[in-house]
Amino acid sequence: MVLRVDLNSDLGEAFGAWSMGDDGAMLDIVSSANIACGFHAGDPMVMTRTIRAARAAGVGIGAHPGYADLQGFGRRAMALSVAEIEALLAYQIGALKGIASTCGASVGHVKPHGALSNLAAVDSEAALAVARGIRAVDAGLILLAPAGSAMAAAGRNLGLIVVEEVFADRNYGEDGNLLPRSHPQAMVHDPEEATANVLRMVTQGVLRSVNGRDIACRAQSVCVHGDDAGAVALARRLRDGLTVAGIGIAPLATLA
Repeated sequence: MVLRVDLNSDLGEAFGAWSMGDDGAMLDIVSSANIACGFHAGDPMVMTRTIRAARAAGVGIGAHPGYADLQGFGRRAMALSVAEIEALLAYQIGALKGIASTCGASVGHVKPHGALSNLAAVDSEAALAVARGIRAVDAGLILLAPAGSAMAAAGRNLGLIVVEEVFADRNYGEDGNLLPRSHPQAMVHDPEEATANVLRMVTQGVLRSVNGRDIACRAQSVCVHGDDAGAVALARRLRDGLTVAGIGIAPLATLA
């Protein structure tokens, strides 16, 4: 049986006159796009342009909801109640679904962003709030969640379709969670190192912590963050490496 994996990237993260990343180039490489919904980045016109471009490229469209934190790009912690988290998810998913309908497109998955995702990866109550927010809007949406996380478990517990993701451009701690961005070794910038890490995760089912500990994982989708300066080069090298290894690139919906 041929191994298959989805490649995803966080896109549509410009805002007004401010640009972010090279979405056009990334859409030629990935199979799924997680599109910012206006809270941590993005705005109605950016959402519209990104959805149209993703649809034209045949790339799966997903909502990328985050904290209402434009200045901090959604990467700063916020103290919200579970009710607020549910409403936060519903509001942003609904916004992207509305824009998608004007473009003749549909939203197929949801991937929480930044600090919200980091919290829901380890906090079961926040994870359940995320899952409830998604289910309340559309129970058929796929939840794209960090591999082995509380978020993945919560999604399954509430009957959502869950696909587990790993990160090509990030390092992991001893607990199997992403190192905080404040850590000096948080990021992986070298495309060769990133590709080797991903091949291990996909073919062997293990992620390696920054200190060398191997942790079991289910790598169904691989993320390359779109806002890094070297994102496109890393994503292109990663896709080439997966293809040479005989691993197929597949749409997210086919892996659920």
